[in-house]
Amino acid sequence: MHSLPELVSYSPLLGIIGDLVRVRATGPGLGELALIEDHDGPQSVARVVALDHEIVSLQVFRGSKGISTAARVRFLGRGPSVACSERLLGRVLDGAGLPIDGGPDLSLEPQVPAEVGVTVNPQRRVLPSRIIETGVPMVDLFNCLVESQKIPIFSVAGEPYNALLARIGFQAEADIVVFGGLGLIFDDYHFFRTQFEEHGTFHRTVMFVNQASDPIVERLLVPDMALAVAERFAVEEGQRVLVLLTDMTGYADALKELGIAAERIPATRGYLGDLYTQLAQRYEKACDFQGAGSVTILTVTTMPGDDVTHPVPDNTGYITEGQFYLHGGMIDPFGSLSRLKQRVIGKVTREDHGPLMNAMIRLYAEGIEAQKKQAMAFELSDHDLRLIRFAKLFRQRFMNVDVGMPLTKALDTGWQTLAECFAPHELLVKQSILDRYLPKTLAAATEGGP
Repeated sequence: MHSLPELVSYSPLLGIIGDLVRVRATGPGLGELALIEDHDGPQSVARVVALDHEIVSLQVFRGSKGISTAARVRFLGRGPSVACSERLLGRVLDGAGLPIDGGPDLSLEPQVPAEVGVTVNPQRRVLPSRIIETGVPMVDLFNCLVESQKIPIFSVAGEPYNALLARIGFQAEADIVVFGGLGLIFDDYHFFRTQFEEHGTFHRTVMFVNQASDPIVERLLVPDMALAVAERFAVEEGQRVLVLLTDMTGYADALKELGIAAERIPATRGYLGDLYTQLAQRYEKACDFQGAGSVTILTVTTMPGDDVTHPVPDNTGYITEGQFYLHGGMIDPFGSLSRLKQRVIGKVTREDHGPLMNAMIRLYAEGIEAQKKQAMAFELSDHDLRLIRFAKLFRQRFMNVDVGMPLTKALDTGWQTLAECFAPHELLVKQSILDRYLPKTLAAATEGGP
């Protein structure tokens, strides 16, 4: 970036702590960008992260190495921004909004502020009423993803949460996918890009990638840039936008590290007291805009030690509208919840959706109990054996994250699986539903038992 001599500069620096520098200045605002110039060295870009009367703390994007206390600081009078136009589709940018894919420069494209800003007036929001089919049966059949929903994937390290997130990204019914990677290792970045390219969705995808070796301050900008672009496409272009963010625990850890450098007083487990606010400001960008498009937010939240009471998943659960719980390479039906699924099940989906879902979950829970009886060498009835068989088929055909099928096929497969294991009267479903959807040949074969 070139120098801006018309702007007031401040010197000297009061201190340098890690990648944080302090200077005495009047007028700058929180989140404002600045240039740090040190003798004949290159300029460094920084962002205001704390204000204490006239003491301004700035996080240096590329680190403070080589900066002396004699450096001068020029505030730019604006916050970060990101290019946003149709030419952004199919591009990969870093956490500063700069292309890293070798493609054309985007500096002359229209810019939008990369900041949270205010949320949408509730009177301009449309009540969620449309399902987003993902091709993942444990989502579509049991915990529907609803347009304009905000929902995380709760998981632990080592689980295939990135594979699940990528699958939903290229299979979901969305016009545009905006991906934000927070502290990704290169292999994960390459995986996401390759998946979007191989499945033919890269041309309608925008990727913001902050790798583990990149500056932490850029990690904090990725969600804001992704959401700013998503909101612009939804409001001005009327697009159905799906935002994918991984991993929000990394985002919270970056906030914590920045707070420690700024000498802020920590709260629970070292995280700052405004963690809930910081997360909520991003998640609340999910919206179905009246007379325009929508923004749906799906994130990953890893739980250190599989502890759901950890501050990040704990705060996230209060903000979002449910969660998908990934455990043992499968989406666990008992730990997962979509609080908006009742707005679409049986209303925009088939009439048998609700009865089938309830019957399968009930029988799977009974199957788990039967497996416990079997493990403890209790005597098993014929019904127990059918429950155990059903639980095994349920995990194979639905719970595994590698399983993919459209919702209609998932519904039909659900009825087929029930009919293979149980007689119609054992399902506790209305006869009119059974007459219409339960496979007749299989139902007749199980009428008298296994």
